Amino acid sequence: MVPLAAPQIAWFEGLDDCELVLVDPQAPTGELAAALEPAAAVLVNSHVRVDSPLLAMAPHLRAISTVSVGFDHIDTRVAVERGISVTTTPVLSDAVADLTMALMTMALRRLGEAMRDLSNGVWSNEILGADVRGKLLFLVGFGRIAREVAARALAAKMHVCAYDVRDDLEPMPGVERVASLADGLSRADVVSLHVDLNPTTHHLLDDAAIAMMRPGAVVINTARGGTIDQAALYRALACGQLGAAGLDVLEREPPDPNEPLLSLANVVVLPHIGSATTETRLAMLECAMTNVVACVRGNPCAHVLQL
Repeated sequence: MVPLAAPQIAWFEGLDDCELVLVDPQAPTGELAAALEPAAAVLVNSHVRVDSPLLAMAPHLRAISTVSVGFDHIDTRVAVERGISVTTTPVLSDAVADLTMALMTMALRRLGEAMRDLSNGVWSNEILGADVRGKLLFLVGFGRIAREVAARALAAKMHVCAYDVRDDLEPMPGVERVASLADGLSRADVVSLHVDLNPTTHHLLDDAAIAMMRPGAVVINTARGGTIDQAALYRALACGQLGAAGLDVLEREPPDPNEPLLSLANVVVLPHIGSATTETRLAMLECAMTNVVACVRGNPCAHVLQL
């Protein structure tokens, strides 16, 4: 249920005990059900909604392997109830961290505004941005990707602090752990989100949270669009309460053409391409397929979610 190139198909076909069936997730229900009924595992990406109706078509399912690090497109409650393993591909940290830094630089230096002017025939070299150096970056969530962002930010001579609900994370030299979300929001020049989308993180940045932030602060989101209340973000950016935003994800993808955020000069929006490098996408597919085979064969798999 994900696009596979010839090398990946050949990889699967080389396994005597595995049969690969390619299915269009938009196929008619009868065709989809016929393909899923005997399936021991499904391989999907973040654009395929693995919900209760789809899972009901797969009574023999033992594993769901998603070619993504996020899993909000999967009904994990049903998976847990049925004892189905859910695996992810946490091999995209470098690519997403690179994009996070790119968005941060674009927002601080107002590169989006300069590019818009140029595309409109205006040659303006007087758009004054801000240095990356010396700014305080607040990382909301401090997992794999956030740690890679921290390493890059420290190399760029930024100050870095982080908040995570987990207490057992290994400390990182140069990164201050703050006690609360409010503490970090009130101090940061740049706030970058690196959390899963779940009921506790939905609209984590809302009107109240944004009100805690410093005037002119920058918001970066390469996690999931639903972690930000887009209407609240638009209001804060439009009135100048916040300085800029760099977004690789939105609540609705693709967005409505009339989405207000798209009209703002101080917002850079990308089409969810955090992992979109050739090397990373191939590594993700390889990891997802390895996860499938391990789960189906009953072997240990390092990337099974502990739900």
